[in-house]
Amino acid sequence: MKVLIQAIVSFFVFIVDFVYGNRSYPRFYVLETIARVPYFSYLSVLHLYETLGYWRKADLLKLHFAETWNELHHLLIMESLGGGRHWIDRFIAQHVAVAYYWVVVLIYMLFPSYAYYLMELIEGHAYHTYDEYLKTYEAQLKAQRAPQVAINFYRDGDLYMFDEVQTAPVHEFRRPKVDNLYDVFVNIRDDESEHVKTMVALQKPEARLTFKSPHTVFEAIAAIAEGEAFLQDATQTPITDKPDDLCSPSP
Repeated sequence: MKVLIQAIVSFFVFIVDFVYGNRSYPRFYVLETIARVPYFSYLSVLHLYETLGYWRKADLLKLHFAETWNELHHLLIMESLGGGRHWIDRFIAQHVAVAYYWVVVLIYMLFPSYAYYLMELIEGHAYHTYDEYLKTYEAQLKAQRAPQVAINFYRDGDLYMFDEVQTAPVHEFRRPKVDNLYDVFVNIRDDESEHVKTMVALQKPEARLTFKSPHTVFEAIAAIAEGEAFLQDATQTPITDKPDDLCSPSP
């Protein structure tokens, strides 16, 4: 099954590279339109399971919604750069996305780990694409301003939603800078890396029952730390005498 998925992804990458060549922004627009679709597929299946009373996992719902939110802003950034200017690019991306949605729904219902493996490969390709683009056009990108939509997302947006897709140590959520267009593409590339790590983690056999979203883990650690601090204070605080009015002899 993995070999088949690898072949499908390789064929898709070949077609995109052939069609778009050096048209970077339209290529990124198409990739971001399609790449966010599996998260919708995951959410749809999970909501169906909830509706049927079959299985519930709030952490996965929260995580996958945060991932769609993250990918949405990647798409908005590419649109602001002119990636979706031509109708043919929008037509291709949107129609492939509709078909892709149903393919992933079916795979996720039958083989959840393979659905995550598919997304691992897609996000891995996105990471390497952006990384190569950064190396090739570093000087030009550093000379351009960051789009306002990127500033709104990475600097001024909902940090809870942004943090929810991070798999870095939970005590240090990533706080990216957005000084220029180069920073924007660094942030998008690093987002894709976080998605890859999450997809790898979700393929583990026990992930279905044990996976915890970043904020759930952080809150648990914070509660433990708070409890330990309370116990430490309690053991170190000397027991004082009773107030005079309680320990003085009765008249």
